[in-house]
Amino acid sequence: MAIDQSVEFDFYRVHQDRKEDYKYLQYGQFIDVNVFQFGREKCRPSHSFGPAVRNHYLFHYILSGRGTLESTDRLGKIHTHQIGPGEGFMIVPQQINTYRADKEEPWEYIWLEFDGACISQPLFAAGLDFDHPVWHTGEDRDKTDMERILISMLESHAESAYALLGYTFLFLDILLRSGGKNASPKTDRIREYYIVNAVNYIEKNYSQDISIENIAEYCGLNRTYFSKIFRESMGVSPRQFLIQYRMTQACSLLKFSNVSVRDIGAAVGYPDQLHFSRAFKEMFHVSPREWRNQNLIT
Repeated sequence: MAIDQSVEFDFYRVHQDRKEDYKYLQYGQFIDVNVFQFGREKCRPSHSFGPAVRNHYLFHYILSGRGTLESTDRLGKIHTHQIGPGEGFMIVPQQINTYRADKEEPWEYIWLEFDGACISQPLFAAGLDFDHPVWHTGEDRDKTDMERILISMLESHAESAYALLGYTFLFLDILLRSGGKNASPKTDRIREYYIVNAVNYIEKNYSQDISIENIAEYCGLNRTYFSKIFRESMGVSPRQFLIQYRMTQACSLLKFSNVSVRDIGAAVGYPDQLHFSRAFKEMFHVSPREWRNQNLIT
């Protein structure tokens, strides 16, 4: 079900450091599958992004060149993956990742950011999760279809929201048919609905003084049961998710603005600068000021 099928795009191109073309979608929320943005980028040698966390699923398909992905598993251990043409990698929400283009053969990739109530089930069936982020297949047909579908989506300037979602379902179908799990997982649509509501609440209210009780009450659940199903679905507790979401927003402000660290902390729900700096350093192992010096875009 969708609120609105209209689509608007914002286009951005960078010609100095790398060739980049991406699109933000400006339309109503879909419950089952929701596409947020997608694009294509040809990176300069050794270009990197991270460490950072995402709020939604983010898939990269490598068209050419090579690169490295460093990602945490469910226990927080960092794993390094070498990825080349015809392969891809999936970034899971709230997973800490860093990815870097090869120095000699920098990669070019197409990426797709998406989420939704029914997303976790097909990705699980496809064998893509926190502990297994790399997609690869021995079938040339899968590689050809993956490239064709993603390029078609990228070039669909005048398509409706439903057409773009159609491409996304075809993309998911390729993941499923090439995945390593054959058994269809059991679905629990009501539970997924609660999780989507909880995440939406956090996205809208993270800058306020909200508690886990507030989120559970919004979903119409008691805290104990809510925390249990949230952890089972997301791999982290509601409290950890809230902290990670706030840190993600803080990283964006640190990287793209000159707002003071104190004001950034207040903007993401930490009126006490010391509390904010301590939480930030606990996640990224550097202070907010050090992180900004390493990542600021001017």
